[in-house]
Amino acid sequence: MEKKMRQDAETIIRSAIHSCLPDEAVKRALAERSFPGKVILVAIGKAAWRMAAAAWDTLGANEIDRGIVLTKYGHIGGPIGNLELHEAGHPVLDEATVTGTERALELIEGLEPEDTVLFLVSGGGSALFERPLVPLEELADINRQLLACGASIGEINTIRKRLSAVKGGRFAEQCQPAKILAVILSDVVGDRLDVIASGPAVPDASTAAEAEKIAAKYGLKLSKAAKALLKEETPKKLDHVETVVTGSVSELCRAAALEAEKMGYRPMILTDSLGCQAKEAGAFLGACACYQRAHAAEPTALIAGGETVVELTGNGLGGRNQELALAASEVIKGIEGIVIASAGSDGTDGPTDAAGGIADGSTAEILEKQGISISQVLKENDAYHALKCCDGLLITGPTGTNVNDVVTVLIRPKGFD
Repeated sequence: MEKKMRQDAETIIRSAIHSCLPDEAVKRALAERSFPGKVILVAIGKAAWRMAAAAWDTLGANEIDRGIVLTKYGHIGGPIGNLELHEAGHPVLDEATVTGTERALELIEGLEPEDTVLFLVSGGGSALFERPLVPLEELADINRQLLACGASIGEINTIRKRLSAVKGGRFAEQCQPAKILAVILSDVVGDRLDVIASGPAVPDASTAAEAEKIAAKYGLKLSKAAKALLKEETPKKLDHVETVVTGSVSELCRAAALEAEKMGYRPMILTDSLGCQAKEAGAFLGACACYQRAHAAEPTALIAGGETVVELTGNGLGGRNQELALAASEVIKGIEGIVIASAGSDGTDGPTDAAGGIADGSTAEILEKQGISISQVLKENDAYHALKCCDGLLITGPTGTNVNDVVTVLIRPKGFD
């Protein structure tokens, strides 16, 4: 039974992700538009290549004068017309990030009021689009501090904006006097435009006071220069920018629910704003599954979306979705009829080749027989190697989209075994 349910869970996740691919959404956003002047395409994020390819298919060389794609290593799927293609580091930026961003800024120089910057934005843009105002080594260290302390994506971006020449609306300022059409694939719960990729073309709602408070909250180690930058305000008004949101985690959850229903499960979307510690989310969802196993009247699919966080306490390998699945496995240990799968819609979870993890009632027992302690693995943040030992890794490869994470919990109650 579990084998079939694991297949079902993976199918639901893959189908949901496929439904949120940006191709058609980008084409719809551009189909009815005309551009009187030059069009310069700048695509950033983990879905940048796919978004740019869709834009090129729609507009082509007749409309797009020049452009650049800035995405994560391994996410380029081939040439796109005359566009320049750059890969760089994620989640920690590197020299390639800065080089690619500098080139993007060169491409928007000398524009006229009738020109348009077609700005395609997806998750991961914060690390992949950067001109730092502090030394790169210091900025990378600050990013590592923020990721390690469990700061939320909103808190992380509030700090990043003030240490950057392109985030928090500052890229839009440099595009003037040209117009900007920003087409955005949202990876932020609530679709806050100023948070997605740290809002390069959006008026910034965060304040300098908030940035200083976050730095104090997590005890960030900052240079005098960085502390001074946190006091500077970002642009609060940008009249030359039009923004279109093309996808979100809400759509991801709805698509998962629809697919689950087709497969004979009663779907229940618990939330599309999951944002707690990954281990806590796994334990909670495992407990929900146990309750449904005992009380539900029919096969059920619990769906949750969002983006949990991981507090780094060890030096292992893994990601938030893998930690969630592994933590859930402790709660459902020995219970048949439950499968829990969690995956990042972009196909990558942390610095690994896995999109996430999958667990059932046998997962914890299999690991115990190999002498692997789940609690110790979680302390070491080494979920990847543990799940690899029990066939618990979900591997999709880069998907071309990025709209947060989706968790699918499948339950077959007693009587349906």
